[in-house]
Amino acid sequence: MTSPTETPETSGAAPSRPGAPAPTAGPALEVTGLTTTFSRGGRQVLAVRGVDVSVGAGESLVLLGESGSGKSVTIRSILRLYGSSARHTGSVVLGDQDLMRLDAAAVRAVRGRTLAMVPQDPNGSLDPLRPVGRQLEQVLRLHGVVADRKAARARALELLALVGIPSPPRVAASHPHELSGGMRQRVAIAIAVACDPAVLLADEPTTALDVTVQSQILDLFGDLQERLGTALLLVTHDVSVAADVADRVAVMYAGSIVEEGPAREVLENPRHPYTQALLDAIPRPTSERGHLKAIPGSPPVAGTDFHGCSFADRCALAQESCRTQPPALLPVADGHRAACPVANPVVAA
Repeated sequence: MTSPTETPETSGAAPSRPGAPAPTAGPALEVTGLTTTFSRGGRQVLAVRGVDVSVGAGESLVLLGESGSGKSVTIRSILRLYGSSARHTGSVVLGDQDLMRLDAAAVRAVRGRTLAMVPQDPNGSLDPLRPVGRQLEQVLRLHGVVADRKAARARALELLALVGIPSPPRVAASHPHELSGGMRQRVAIAIAVACDPAVLLADEPTTALDVTVQSQILDLFGDLQERLGTALLLVTHDVSVAADVADRVAVMYAGSIVEEGPAREVLENPRHPYTQALLDAIPRPTSERGHLKAIPGSPPVAGTDFHGCSFADRCALAQESCRTQPPALLPVADGHRAACPVANPVVAA
């Protein structure tokens, strides 16, 4: 496993995101019992296993875990991007609509308007043949945000300025290849927030960026949330990103949430062996050169059937019962849940 990265601020204590919002009356997005199954070679591959997550207006929830844990599949399933290639169960409630009950045309109307996504690689989402300003204008007109081309052009320049791009007219006239990686990611964010969505999904949005630009992009998310009140659901494998951005953290492993709670509580006081192993793998100033504490073994192949805990084969605390009894995600502290009865034994009254 590639070890998560760390900044000096995330070594040891993990501070909560400054200016964390107060709890809202209800979630902007509530996902309940979400499963995603693909058909592959005549067999059914269960990639997302009963995920429950919710995020309120102005709040940041980070899905944290290794590559292959099901994080990206989860947010793409929320957006219903897989079409007929996947079968979903559960509910995805956005406002007063369950996206899983809408037809394809209704989902397309929601996607980009009320629920939008920032991709990991803007190169794959931006049209290389058209100036970025025209691409912004198209989104605005497609969703009926503006009345005409002139208004769309003016709003596109406002959006480029909103995401911190200098000289918006020059950038609007540029093609994606004429911009730096950080600038392209800002354009992708401008497109995502163009229609003032209630919820923003971000799939590893800083992976391809250097540390300085990564920090700027994460700061930009915080600024946009404060200005627009947007809920943010962000996917990352990087513990330092989670510590910088999250109000709450949900740790994923093998398609399931194994721990969830306030960011400070989860990252300072992990209650699941997998979360603890992720934190132990972070390189620290005291780490001996060339010696990082990796998690033994490998994550299970997608679609593996489990009779018990999916982490049992890699877990130092595993008991025989762990391989036969599926663990439930249960409260272990105020607002903090974990799926490990061994690490969190219930004492009978």
